[in-house]
Amino acid sequence: MKRVLLFLATNLAVMLVLSLVTSLLGVNRFLTANGLNLGMLLVFAGVIGFGGAFISLLLSKTMAKWSTGARIIASPSSSTEVWLLDTVARLTQRAGLPMPEVAIYDGEPNAFATGASKNSSLVAVSTGLLAGMTREEVEAVLAHEVAHIANGDMVTLTLIQGVVNTFVVFLSRVVGYAVDSFLRKDEESSGPGIGYMVTSMICEVVFGILASIIVAWFSRQREFRADAGAAQLMRSPLPMQNALRRLANLHTESLPQSMAASGIAGGAGWLELFSSHPPLEQRIAALSRT
Repeated sequence: MKRVLLFLATNLAVMLVLSLVTSLLGVNRFLTANGLNLGMLLVFAGVIGFGGAFISLLLSKTMAKWSTGARIIASPSSSTEVWLLDTVARLTQRAGLPMPEVAIYDGEPNAFATGASKNSSLVAVSTGLLAGMTREEVEAVLAHEVAHIANGDMVTLTLIQGVVNTFVVFLSRVVGYAVDSFLRKDEESSGPGIGYMVTSMICEVVFGILASIIVAWFSRQREFRADAGAAQLMRSPLPMQNALRRLANLHTESLPQSMAASGIAGGAGWLELFSSHPPLEQRIAALSRT
């Protein structure tokens, strides 16, 4: 349950902070002073919803480096680092992408790709992954991460998050206004009351939970697509299947919650509704059909 709460908190934190700031600045009162202005509310919701999502996207590489301690390989200091750079270069060239930053971080087996665009991306692998897999399996994992970049998954997930955030902000305030109007139907005061503020904040949390389920479902679908992309880059599904089987037998560790959806493994959630990754067995089976 703690993992679920952290997952939800990550998705809602920026949006709630922006909502609080605008409330303190009187934006909510302005929107409802003479009746609810749905057009202006939709614009407001879009700014809050997409603003939070894109702030997270723009900071994704910086936060990834900071939260994992990833070290960018600028000048390779070992044969492993040389191999990593050469492998990523070969895979990105095959995918028609510019060379991303490549990094290593200390931790249990995992890897991730992040960045605001295909021209500003980062691929990182953990020391645990390098130690626990064969080079062919590591290459398959790298191909999976390169496929994420090629598919534009970071931006697409941000757009999905922005859309659902917009609906969360919009619908929570519509419900808040309706409840507030009902509670104050015999009063002649303008502007939102306490009913509006309390109801909209509660609805923001409740609708945010439902929105997180939608985002998690999309995240699971993009993992299937990245696995298929890795099979294409490797010219065979077998290396990716072997890498996933290896992951099933290793003690993996999820990435920091703010970037759990970016990893090759992890992201499990309550009743799978909040899981950012499908079960490994399903991913292996899907690759058998490619």
